[in-house]
Formats: sequence, structure tokens, C-alpha cells
Amino acid sequence: MFNPSRLRLARKRRGLTMTRLATAVGVEARTISGYENGEWPPPPETLGKIASALRFPPTFFDGDDLDEPTPETASFRSMSRMSASRRDAALSAGAIAFTLNDWIEARFELPTADLPHLPGEEPEAAAMAVRQQWGIGERPIRNMVHLLEAKGVRVYSLAEDTVEVDAFSLWRNGTPFVFLNTLKSAEHGRFDAAHELGHLVLHRHGGPLGQDAEREANAFASAFLMPRASVLALAPRTATLAHLIQLKKQWIVSVAALAYRLHALGVLSDWHYRTLCIELQGRGYRKVEPEGAQRETSQMLAKIFAALRDEGVTRADVAQALQVELEEVDCLVFRLILTGLAGGAPNGGSGPTRPPKLTVVK
Repeated sequence: MFNPSRLRLARKRRGLTMTRLATAVGVEARTISGYENGEWPPPPETLGKIASALRFPPTFFDGDDLDEPTPETASFRSMSRMSASRRDAALSAGAIAFTLNDWIEARFELPTADLPHLPGEEPEAAAMAVRQQWGIGERPIRNMVHLLEAKGVRVYSLAEDTVEVDAFSLWRNGTPFVFLNTLKSAEHGRFDAAHELGHLVLHRHGGPLGQDAEREANAFASAFLMPRASVLALAPRTATLAHLIQLKKQWIVSVAALAYRLHALGVLSDWHYRTLCIELQGRGYRKVEPEGAQRETSQMLAKIFAALRDEGVTRADVAQALQVELEEVDCLVFRLILTGLAGGAPNGGSGPTRPPKLTVVK
């Protein structure tokens, strides 16, 4: 049975209006509207053209309704630079990620959520509370993605065609999700991950929260990645840009984020901070991070892929199970490579009878 909601999701995933899709398929926009509203199904030949235009297998349009994130449930990292089509493309990617995550959780036992609920808490205090609950004290966080996964957060990557979206997060059935743009620098990606953690613990309801909530999440991320005591202990008495470039490696943050934190803690005067910001801008360090760190990726997904490979499950098997193209899977899993034997698992690709329990080394 043709499912109109899946056509709507696939169209938004590609960032197309009904008019643009109609032009690509060779029909009237009113015809596409009729398909999406369930007034009539497309004939097989037209459905084939739609599938080709949207780069989805024809079988994708016959499945059940997908659980799609909405602007009311997702907390985006940035709204000011984001068009509605880019937002919808990211949310549609989230719907496919939910399907992938459900497929994975039917086969593996993943860590459960261990995030405190801290509405109304001051960001600095909230950041320390999370660190204390997780037993990491003042230590630098070596890998934000691994830490989030170890605490039950499902972390997926965003596709290249959503570059205007920094990141977004939400709660789904008691499980927290974070989506990260992998086109950012490693340092910016870590800050985005910490920012979304701030939203998850401070603003659990999600949705458009306004600039106050964005500032709170930024303050949380800054304090979480760069704890006050450790920063003050190592802060140079006279900070030059060269000093900051070396010091930022202690917490694996951007030089701009470190300068901001030092200013917020009173280490840098207003004049000193402005001078550093001007120098940062002049050297292009706002766009290209000096002496950048290695990009973080998912340890959880890597372990899942390794287990699937042992079961003989290929990338094609996963994509076919989700009724999507291989590219969609790759874009969500940090482009990790899943290889295996042709033909799928001996048990039909359904995975082990008893879901193996996976852990993440922080």
C-alpha cells in the first residue's frame, strides 16, 4: 500500500517543494499534492519516476508511517541561519535515524540513559552536576561522542546536504538523541555535542527555546568542557594567541571557545579579550581551527558494524531492511564502513537470538 506520509518525508529529505518534484517527475504540482494528501496513489510508472527523483527505492513508499521529529520536539543548535527546507531535511534524516536505531536495538542491548533532569539550574552548576554524576570530576573529556554513547545517548551524524544545521537533539521514548554535523571542525563538533547535552538536561521538552536557552546551552557546554577549577589552575597570566593555541589542546576546544571561557572567568579583561578576538578574525581562525584535533566518531556504531560483519550482514542488507539507499545509512553513521559476506546472515539478517550487550569505553 502506498503511504502518502513517506512521500512527504522523502521529498522534504531532498529539500524539494512539491512544484520542483512535479517538474522533475513531469506532472502537475496538484498531482503531487494529491499523492501526499492521500487523495489518490501514483501509478507504478509515476512512482518509479518519483523514486528516481528522490533517490529512494520504490519499496520505501509502501512502508508504515515513520516516527518523524518535529520542530516542536527537536532542539536545534542554530535557528537563525537555517531555512525551513534545511530544517525539514534534517528532521527527515532524524526519522530515518530512528528507524535505523530501532533496527539496531532489536538486535543489540545498548546503554540506557543516565542523564540528570536539571530544569532551571544555572548552567555552570548543571555542568558540574553532570560531571559529578558521571564521575569525571575536573578531568578533560577525551572524546565527547564516546562519553555521550556510554551514558545512553544515541549519537548520529547529519548528511552533507544539511550543512546549515549545526546540530540538534531531542528525547524519544525516554532515550536521548544527538545529531551532529560532521562538516564542522573537531573542536566545534565537540562543543556542539556538549551544547546539545545542555539542552537535554536543562530543556528536556525541546522545541524552539529562544536565545536565552541557547545562551544557557552555550554556557553549559563551556563549563562542561572547560571546568572552572582546571582552567583557572592552568590559565596563563598574560595570554597571547600562541599561548591559547597550545593551551586549548588540554581540553580539545577551539581557541575562540577557550578565549571566551577565560574572559567569562575574569582571566581576560574586556580589552584583552577584544584584542584576541580581532586577531582570531584576522588570521581566519574563526573558519579554520589552528592545529586542529582529530574528528570524533562513534565507537558504538563501530562495534555494531563489527558484530554485524561477523554475522555476515552487509551494508546492502542494512539499507534494504530500512528501505533506503546505502548513502542514507552512510550519512547517519559517520560514514563508517560496514563490510561483510554477500547474502546476509545465516538467520536471514535478523541478528543474534539474544541481543548482545554493547558498552563504550570512555
